[in-house]
Amino acid sequence: MRSLYVHVPFCAHKCEYCAFYSAPPSGEVVNRYVAALVREFELVAHELKPDTIFFGGGTPSLLNLRQWEIILKAMERLGLLGAKEWTVECNPATVSPDKAKLLRDYGANRISMGVQSLDERLLEKLGRIHSRDQVFKSFDILRAAGFDNINIDLMFAIPRQTMEIWRATLSEATALGSEHLSSYEVIYEEDTPLYHQLQAGEFDVDEDLACEMYDELVSFGSERGYRQYEVANFAKDDSTVAKSEPQIPSRACRHNLNYWRGGAYHGLGPTATGYVNGVRTRNWANTQLYCEQMEKGMRATESREELPPRRRAGETAAFGLRMNAGWPFAVFEEATGFDLRTEWPREMDWLVEQGWGRRTEERFQLTERGLRFADAAAERFL
Repeated sequence: MRSLYVHVPFCAHKCEYCAFYSAPPSGEVVNRYVAALVREFELVAHELKPDTIFFGGGTPSLLNLRQWEIILKAMERLGLLGAKEWTVECNPATVSPDKAKLLRDYGANRISMGVQSLDERLLEKLGRIHSRDQVFKSFDILRAAGFDNINIDLMFAIPRQTMEIWRATLSEATALGSEHLSSYEVIYEEDTPLYHQLQAGEFDVDEDLACEMYDELVSFGSERGYRQYEVANFAKDDSTVAKSEPQIPSRACRHNLNYWRGGAYHGLGPTATGYVNGVRTRNWANTQLYCEQMEKGMRATESREELPPRRRAGETAAFGLRMNAGWPFAVFEEATGFDLRTEWPREMDWLVEQGWGRRTEERFQLTERGLRFADAAAERFL
């Protein structure tokens, strides 16, 4: 197994838009989680030789130095270091020189920093715990520690975000010179404070403005050397870094490419999903229950699903179409054992007729317009 995801379920404060599982940290709970995670590492290490590792959350950078040392030393003992790409998600408020150095010393080489906005009022609206100044300070700390592959996460269509504010954020964020940029439209998930504010009429959603902001993102990124390779992801090309495919920029996130190409991966930690030998699993979205199961020496698996081969291939097709490069027919057949041209010809024809798809002798991909409706396009294959 060449890909590993680790979920760290703690956040200092729950953001107003977030529907992901996370919990406020306390010393006892976090230490118990760290011990449980090490136990889960031990249970799967014999199946792992990771090329990509991704610590997501939650807020992985919330863990203190001692907790990180326990995790990293366990990974070293189990032979899990040395990944070509190792990403750790960070909040700008929880980056320190010592922590950055420790992660870099053990082989972490990519940071994904959750900036979301550089406007103080919007950061407060979103419930973020960091300030705009901390973004610039943390970026400098990461560079000084030796991280030469950094992603900046941004959000657009935030309530009361104007086009002027969005352009200013894009300008300042890209001026940092990060190698990667991810940007997502705000989604109003049920049972989040932002959703309830929308339902209460505290603000309206301007879909036209959201589309204009997305267009601005694509245009702005292109002008500053970022190549869009997936609906929400943009990366630079670096001649010293090998590419996985000619149409994909060299600084693209390799871990996410594995997801979109239907690759297998182990998922560890509360609520983490995994995909191993054609079986999709999900851990319990409950840190206490996760710890209890691991302390018994058992995987904390809540659900397990094995899809029929063709349905699984259809899901793979759907995920891969989110990428600008789409699906080279040969790559899809190698990944799934199915031929797009013989199994889904009507679906591809329909997308071409809508102006959403483009088919050549070599590949099928979504057009620029089709990428705006990637979810709707993907449904044709599910």
